[in-house]
Amino acid sequence: MFHPRRTLRALLLPLAAGLALTALPAQTAQAASTLTNGGFESDGTGAATPSGWSEYGDTGASYTESGGHGGSYRLSHYSASAYKVETYQYLSGLTNGTYTLTAWVRSSGGQNSAYMSLKNCGSSEQRTDLPVSTSSWVRIVTSVAVTNNQCTISVHSDANAGNWINVDDLSFTSGRTGLAVKGADISSLAKSEAKGGVYKYSSGSTGDAVTILKNAGMNYARLKVWVNPADGYNNKTRVLAMAKRVKAAGMKLLVDFHYSDTWADPGKQTKPAAWASHSYSQLKTDVYNHTYDVLNALKAQGTTADMVQIGNEINGGMLWSEGSTDNWSQLAGLINSGYSATKAVSSGTQVALHLANAGDDATVRWWFDNAKTYGIDYDVIGLSYYGYWHGSLAAAQTTLDDAASRYGKPVFIAETAYPFRLDSDDSLTNQIDTTGELVTGYPATVAGQTRWMNDVAGIVEAVPNGRGLGVFYWEATWTAVTGNGWDPTDATSGNGWENQALFGYDDKALSSMTWFSHR
Repeated sequence: MFHPRRTLRALLLPLAAGLALTALPAQTAQAASTLTNGGFESDGTGAATPSGWSEYGDTGASYTESGGHGGSYRLSHYSASAYKVETYQYLSGLTNGTYTLTAWVRSSGGQNSAYMSLKNCGSSEQRTDLPVSTSSWVRIVTSVAVTNNQCTISVHSDANAGNWINVDDLSFTSGRTGLAVKGADISSLAKSEAKGGVYKYSSGSTGDAVTILKNAGMNYARLKVWVNPADGYNNKTRVLAMAKRVKAAGMKLLVDFHYSDTWADPGKQTKPAAWASHSYSQLKTDVYNHTYDVLNALKAQGTTADMVQIGNEINGGMLWSEGSTDNWSQLAGLINSGYSATKAVSSGTQVALHLANAGDDATVRWWFDNAKTYGIDYDVIGLSYYGYWHGSLAAAQTTLDDAASRYGKPVFIAETAYPFRLDSDDSLTNQIDTTGELVTGYPATVAGQTRWMNDVAGIVEAVPNGRGLGVFYWEATWTAVTGNGWDPTDATSGNGWENQALFGYDDKALSSMTWFSHR
């Protein structure tokens, strides 16, 4: 992705009474082995304590009201003054094993904390924050290991005056959630280091960026490949060198083929200069040979790619004009050439196809329906999702769920990011640099960046049937370093993205890296 244009959780606070919210009162005789009244339909509107549920704290702020997700009613937390309240249900007689809580939620945002929790289950408490969504319902999941035949399901708010949440349609069933991929694109790193870029631990000591990210929980690196870039970076040689570091750190590797000498995205899919005059037939051979050459070299040095993208943000196709979506049969031939080359090197390498704009389900359907019609081969669907450009979390969830179900493939967010501040660290204006461009409820702070990433991870984790693979952060290491700007043909070009890196302007690792530890 690039558009060169303007366009550790806090400890629970004790209540006034001096009791922590985790110190529940004595359990009642209602305790059951299955979740009761998960849709809050039993009592109608205005029930202060819904059937099957208990409350603790400022109980007047927890009640049922009309306007459910599935049925007619929902649970709400709200008060005109600041409040702390917990609505919970204690389950006993459970068969030990792994369980998943699913809930549909909405939230105004602004709370000190608002989350679903599974606790007192015999293993570590598991929480999932409620994403900010003021109109559309979002599905979230939380998974826990029950080892003591019991578990407490909790809806928690520590809120400021006027903050609210809605919760509905809870289920608690056997099964496990989690993300296999907690990755980042670090294509900028080699050039940054060559130009003097430094990366530090949060303590201030200088370290290796790959190691710092790995220690934070990152398990997958994404590296783009250009064919003959003007600056000599992000080519085969540089990717081979970085792949050694990635694999030595114990991470997996995604290789992102742009099939260009520079940025490929929905607005431009320019052929490499060396291929510019080639016929369609020759382009198919070019794609095969280039893909095979890079991947076979990686395999030969012991760093086989785990996943490959055949093209980058190929909404309109690739290798224009021959591979445009104006000619699906030719685009299919080019993509399948890359697929074949990938599998010829390593049958176990997963092939992803990558589109921009996860908020646009209609375009994703159109594209992958055509892929099916024209016999395009692939294993995984990757989507870019930048909330300040691509719509709501609910819209992205709809697209992810639909694609996974409709095509029977795993899905992942191939790119997302969020700013931790708005001002620039170099002379180029940042792509996101005003509060009006931000996603409502997610400030341009380290906390806002952390929250965004956990909430994006949450909607991927909630994709049904385990088909949500994970998330890649886009350009964790692209700090402002003179000479490492966006344009490979211009050494004076700046970086409009440094306020969305995972390292601060002091080069220290940001605490937002904790998102890599998402389940």
